[in-house]
Amino acid sequence: MIDVTDADFEAEVIGAELPVLVEFTADWCPPCRQMGPVLKALAVEEGDRLKVVQLDVDSNPATTNAYKVLSMPTFMVFRGGEPVKSMVGARAKRRLLEELADVV
Repeated sequence: MIDVTDADFEAEVIGAELPVLVEFTADWCPPCRQMGPVLKALAVEEGDRLKVVQLDVDSNPATTNAYKVLSMPTFMVFRGGEPVKSMVGARAKRRLLEELADVV
């Protein structure tokens, strides 16, 4: 799993060939920390079909504001440089995979 910033969001997410799952996260957010192992496992298991990245909202306000992210964690799937799906809140890996099935 890769950490992205305002500076490299364009290259890592918008310009990516694979669909990208972005977790908008924060150090102070317990549900975000709970999602860490789930996202790491997802990155390993689905790495050939899906890129998984994290963006710290406190350190990267430009991207956070550009996509109107208000709650943590927020997950957005980008495909072809455009956001195609948004989900808010922690969830089990199985549920996350089910929700990603139509965009991966």
